[in-house]
Amino acid sequence: MTTLADAAATDDFGRRIAAALGVFDAGLVVSLAGELGAGKTALARAVIQALGHRGHVVSPSYTLVEPYAFQSRTLYHLDLYRLGDPEELEFLGVREIDTRRDWVFVEWAERGTGFLPALDLQIDIAYAGTGRKAHASAYSDAGKRFLETLFETT
Repeated sequence: MTTLADAAATDDFGRRIAAALGVFDAGLVVSLAGELGAGKTALARAVIQALGHRGHVVSPSYTLVEPYAFQSRTLYHLDLYRLGDPEELEFLGVREIDTRRDWVFVEWAERGTGFLPALDLQIDIAYAGTGRKAHASAYSDAGKRFLETLFETT
């Protein structure tokens, strides 16, 4: 459990995730879960910027998917809140993503059930007073290894 007292703490957590991704040797599919406004997009933005993206990080609320290319990998940020039908993901090429190499961060992953790659990790963000709390759960060996890497690098 990680306490996110304010926006700066969310950014710091994003930097810690990015540092762990920087030394992680595999792709990763991460669900960012929580209520509207809980900070899912803010956390994804912090990770993307900490990985070295220069420029604006847009919310994929309307495009559904935004790719961010880094040296040898791509981070795909998906926001499925406005997804009408999970089958729409077929037309967006989600199944073409190489999840053995690339990273996928998905908001509202439950709306893509059956068409998303299997989740490795879920980060739940919940309101806690005026701040937030983040809790990570691993769903695969890669997710477990990533959490070990995250705690080793922090």
